[in-house]
Amino acid sequence: MKFIIKLHPEITIKSKSVRQRMSKILQGNIRNVLKPVDEHVKIRADWDKLIVRTNIMTEEHRQAMVSALACIPGIQWFLEVKECKVESLDDILALTVEMFGDKLAGKTFCVRTKRRGQQPFSSLDVERYVGGGLNQRCETGGVRLKNPEVQVNLELDGDRLFLVSEQHAGLGGFPIATQESVLSLMSGGYDSGVASYQFIKRGSRVHYCFFNLGGQEHEAGVREVVHYLWQKYGSSHRVKFISVPFEGVVAEILEKIDKGHMGVVLKRMMMRAGAAVAEKLAIGALVTGESMGQVSSQTVTNLNVIDRVTDTLILRPLIAADKQDIIDVARQIGTAAYAEKMPEYCGVISQKPTIKADLAKVEQEEANFDFGVLDTAIQASFVEDVRELAKAWVLPEVEFSKGEDAEEVILDIRAPEEEEDAPLAVAGHQVVHMPFFKLAHHFSELDPGKTYLLYCARGVMSRLQAIHLKEQGFDNVKVYRP
Repeated sequence: MKFIIKLHPEITIKSKSVRQRMSKILQGNIRNVLKPVDEHVKIRADWDKLIVRTNIMTEEHRQAMVSALACIPGIQWFLEVKECKVESLDDILALTVEMFGDKLAGKTFCVRTKRRGQQPFSSLDVERYVGGGLNQRCETGGVRLKNPEVQVNLELDGDRLFLVSEQHAGLGGFPIATQESVLSLMSGGYDSGVASYQFIKRGSRVHYCFFNLGGQEHEAGVREVVHYLWQKYGSSHRVKFISVPFEGVVAEILEKIDKGHMGVVLKRMMMRAGAAVAEKLAIGALVTGESMGQVSSQTVTNLNVIDRVTDTLILRPLIAADKQDIIDVARQIGTAAYAEKMPEYCGVISQKPTIKADLAKVEQEEANFDFGVLDTAIQASFVEDVRELAKAWVLPEVEFSKGEDAEEVILDIRAPEEEEDAPLAVAGHQVVHMPFFKLAHHFSELDPGKTYLLYCARGVMSRLQAIHLKEQGFDNVKVYRP
């Protein structure tokens, strides 16, 4: 089985030395990706293409090869080629009829031939003989030399005939590791997945950084989508997954920062932490999925204020993309299924967030922030090889309760302003207010002999925090679902 790999056009227009370097890197990438499929695969370089050969001839193996090659950055398209020994024009015609006969039914066609080596006939002889024979033996729409519906491609090398059976689209872009590495700030939603994919396609080794704002369920979902992206599009190279525990940072922001500036300050803290992680890994740029105007922190003014916090380059490939276009790409590359079920964290949401943050005001607000909390989060970052993410996390089961037992205490974990605007009162039940960002440090102070039903407006935060508390060994928590 043979495949002809056509390099992405941007590679072929490079200087000879650059083209050769990229081609060599692509060869290595293909070999790394195909090794689990066929460890004895052979790859040969030509001027603007690569030739891949495998001796395994099963249909299952063919499909595995096609699926793998279609997702390797640097490949524009690739041809499936059937190789046969021939001695005459009749042999060529018979094999061509066998492969293309059904595909030509009612369609116009032409025959194109490339020839090397010694044969008793020319390329034009082959095209005329095979074209006439196909027209006679098959129910075609006739020969059309310009713009035919089907082009039959033949290649002769001595006594070997190579029939192109299928042409497949490649991913395009540059081979991974021909460009510098980047660190993608990964939330697991539509945007960060697509932004990461675009840099994989552009030839970067993409490492991933996740800020855990509270709860392992969200991290479990992010780990899944990161492993999927790497395995499908970037498995030629090893990369890192870094989890930064940001619960303490969130708590500090909610207690110390003006409500209107919480979102901008949180992003600035993430950029500080991301830059510190990138520096440790010798990575020169951060990648985010931010799109101008999508949320309050993504206005031009606010992005400018956010960027001032670090000298590290921040790349935003989706900055002018429409949300629907981003979702469409996510569906195309396969990350939408993960984004759709990703738990949404609703902890740092201001009712009236500023869309034009003033840098001086933000810095004044940050003067109240204990940066030791941020330093602790960065130092506690956990770095894993992306291959380890394939191991499924077993998360604790969470019980739900309608509050039928009067002995159960309802624990309102909403932010203070939410609780003030709509105080919770449940007949026959004690209601205690403890903001979610205080649970990690203060839940242990509550009466351990009672069961607590966690409540939030949308039911997302309460479930995440219940899982988090169970992981810490507290079994007396449930989620309140009235």
